[in-house]
This record gives sequence, structure tokens and C-alpha cells, in this order.
Amino acid sequence: MKGDGTAGRWFTPLKLHVLPKLGKVPVAEIDQIDIRDTLTPIWHKKAETARKALNRLSICFKHAAALGLDVDIQAPDKARALLGQQRHKPSNIPAMAWREVPGFYGTLADESVTHLALRLLILTGVRSSPLRFLHESQISGDIWTIPGDAMKGRKDKTPDFRVPLSEEALSIVEQARKLSRDGFLFPSVKRGVISDMTMGRLMERAQLEARPHGFRSSLRDWIAEATETPHDVAETMLGHIVGGAVERAYRRTDFLEQRRNLLERWAKHVTNGAILNV
Repeated sequence: MKGDGTAGRWFTPLKLHVLPKLGKVPVAEIDQIDIRDTLTPIWHKKAETARKALNRLSICFKHAAALGLDVDIQAPDKARALLGQQRHKPSNIPAMAWREVPGFYGTLADESVTHLALRLLILTGVRSSPLRFLHESQISGDIWTIPGDAMKGRKDKTPDFRVPLSEEALSIVEQARKLSRDGFLFPSVKRGVISDMTMGRLMERAQLEARPHGFRSSLRDWIAEATETPHDVAETMLGHIVGGAVERAYRRTDFLEQRRNLLERWAKHVTNGAILNV
């Protein structure tokens, strides 16, 4: 489950929506009707959560069968058929307009783990998971190398993804090192690393509609509207796979230098042209 399980969030859909109704029922006695009735209240209203709960329940059933318990391993799939097609349409994560990012960035003024993490998230355009699990060993000079298996949508044997760090980003890394634990730059208060919700709650408390993941869209929109960056470079900036398999086989570059220049320009925009130093 990669970082998701380590942060304890893999179990959350089951804990909140399955265990209250089925937690005391022996797994061998649970059938598709039980699962359907349990998930019906959220199947359309909280479609993504319901989907995760059903998928993880299926894993639990397979594990129980592997242990030799007499379970109907197909019960979750049967329940899915009974629940029917979900009506929920996924919506885009709210993003902050790129012109508004400097104002928000300026509010992240203290040296807390949450503020530092959000600042680096904004500056690099990466997803929150690789950022939360950023380890000292992944940084060499001004390059942060994200392991290929930590990149969303990537398959096995996918090359690692290099993220050039601007001067401002490097200053944040240096500040974060002072708070690191076990090599992780953004530790939680008790153990492990900060959760996926930590940065989001900060933005909620500030009564902002935008969410942390939306800063990837802010960066992409800035590239499209304020620069003349080629499409392939812009998409690679966000770690997106560009082109077909044959095209990728012949293209050996990851546009590192172009992306380095772009992120330095983005940092200057975000900081209103004044690069902050430690």
C-alpha cells in the first residue's frame, strides 16, 4: 500500500463504514447482502470512499480464505453487482488561481512542519504522498529523486523522477532538516510522517476552498498562461507520462534543465520575486 498504509489511512474506510455494522459478525457468515446493505448509504453519496471500502474488504476476504477460513471470496464482487453503477461524478480538486498563490505562500511564515511542507509542495508541484515521505537520502545537491514506485500511475521498472530544487526550495529543505526524524523531513508529532489531511486542514481553517493537491493545477496554469513552455516539458514537470511507448523509448531526456529554469521562475513568482534565505 506504499505510504498510504504506513500513515494508517488504508484502514479508514473499513473502520468508518464497515466495522460499525459488520465488525462483530464472523467473516465466514458475511455474504453479499450484508455488504450491500452496509455500503448502500454511501455508495452514491461518498462514491470514492465506498469504492475503497469495497476493494479493501475484498482484500480482507482473500486473506481470510488464504488462512483457511470458510468465506465466500466472491461476496464483495457480488455485492458490487447488487449495488449497481455509481451515479457520482468525480469532481476536480479545487485549485488556487496562480496569481493568488504568492499571497497564500506569504502566510506560511513560521518554521512548523506543516508550513514548510506546504511551501515545498507549492514550489515543486509534486503530489502530497512523495512529499510527506521525503527522506534525506532522496536529496543530492539540488536534485530530489522520487523513487519510481512512489509515483502515482507508474508501473514497475518505471525510472525514478528527478525534481530540480530552486534556491527557495533548498532553503526550505535546510529548515526542514532541523525538524527531521529518522531521516524524514516532515515527521508527525507522534510517529511516522504527517498525514495527508494535515496540510488540507490548515487550508480549511483558513476558510479556503482550494486544497493542497490543487497547487499542481496552479503551477500548470501558470506555465500555460505566463510562459511559452512546450507541452512535453510542461507535462513532465508534473510527472505525467508523455507520448506513447515507442516515443518514450526513443526520448531519453527528462527535460531536467528546462524544468530547473521553470521552477526557479515559479519560485520567484511565488515569493513575489524575492527569494527567501534561511
